[in-house]
Amino acid sequence: MIKNSTRSLPKLESIKTTTIKLTASKSISNRALIIDALCGGDSQLLNLALARDTRLMSKLLPDPSHTIDIMDAGTTMRFLTAYYSLTNQSKILTGTPRMQERPIGILVDALREIGGEINYLNNQGYPPLETKGFSTQKSNQINIPGDISSQYISAILMMAPTLPQGLKVILTGRIMSRPYISMTLGLMSRFGATYSWVDDVISVPGQEYQATTFKVESDWSAASYWYSIVALSKSGEITLLGLEDQSIQGDRQIAEIMQPLGVKTQFHSNGIILSKGASTTDCLSYDFSSCPDLGTCAALRVSCVATGLESLRIKETDRIAALQNELEKIGAKLEEEAGIWRLHPGADLSSSQPVTFKTYEDHRMAMALAPLALRLPVVIEEPEVVHKSYPGFWSDLALAGLQGTSEQLNN
Repeated sequence: MIKNSTRSLPKLESIKTTTIKLTASKSISNRALIIDALCGGDSQLLNLALARDTRLMSKLLPDPSHTIDIMDAGTTMRFLTAYYSLTNQSKILTGTPRMQERPIGILVDALREIGGEINYLNNQGYPPLETKGFSTQKSNQINIPGDISSQYISAILMMAPTLPQGLKVILTGRIMSRPYISMTLGLMSRFGATYSWVDDVISVPGQEYQATTFKVESDWSAASYWYSIVALSKSGEITLLGLEDQSIQGDRQIAEIMQPLGVKTQFHSNGIILSKGASTTDCLSYDFSSCPDLGTCAALRVSCVATGLESLRIKETDRIAALQNELEKIGAKLEEEAGIWRLHPGADLSSSQPVTFKTYEDHRMAMALAPLALRLPVVIEEPEVVHKSYPGFWSDLALAGLQGTSEQLNN
């Protein structure tokens, strides 16, 4: 990570009409890589994401080293913990200081129940950890909370077909990230695995994955920032290539979320066209489990009542705290009570002075705050964080007229 760098974005009232070849989905790519490894690496995977996390996953899966540095890649940590554990590999998994603060105990407990041998090397419930082997399946049924990160559940589900007895996964409590669990199961089926999901029980028989040719679709998570940009722009039209209407990605919901905020979505054979419409609400109420977009609401001076944000606290940073800190700079307040978050927008954004936003080493913070340049000049600290999921973000913004300048600062 490059420290002490910034990217300045002058205020731009209207974007240029342009076409963006959108980056491929990191979420789909990382799952496809795990499943392909379980196929013996014989599949042909097309259009893999160029995201740093995906390149890291590609590198680490065949890595013979005993110690594996996962850096800040949360998905990679969770998926590889399950993969190494249940494929009987002895590995030490470590990462950045922030990674070592991100809980993994629920996943480790479930893997131990199945039969994996895993030891913590520092703090109980957190990386670094060591997978010691897998000799016998101890249980073919586990209970796991549904209101935690879906990546724990996905990590286990992808391994389930390879277990001698298969696995029954019982989801307890509220299921927070159902679209991401569905994505995982959909990808498993593309590689020949069968399953059933009845009520809160997912049953996966023991079976063999089948190698196949698979093309990764474009990233709806990346598209969400373009929805923000169009919503904040006075005019302009953006074509995003490679997105699918019948997508397996949960962030496909952004098309419906942003419609009352004035963004129209037109699907065609090659992707979507985003265009400016009229906003039809001054108070948005939504369950944002799949794709929170609070920064846009604040910039549009739209109040927001949000639920489903609990998992944001265990991401690359505590995104709730980070949003609260940064939105205060534009006069907005984000308050929480009993699992309900209320966004109170601030005053009119008419300042000619740039506002500097921290990114907390979190790619999504950088991309969520950048669209505010359609309202006032902004400075984004540590802009390189976008390489984690969307390496071409800044160059794509330039195509739309959001031409920024980078600066390296002295320590």
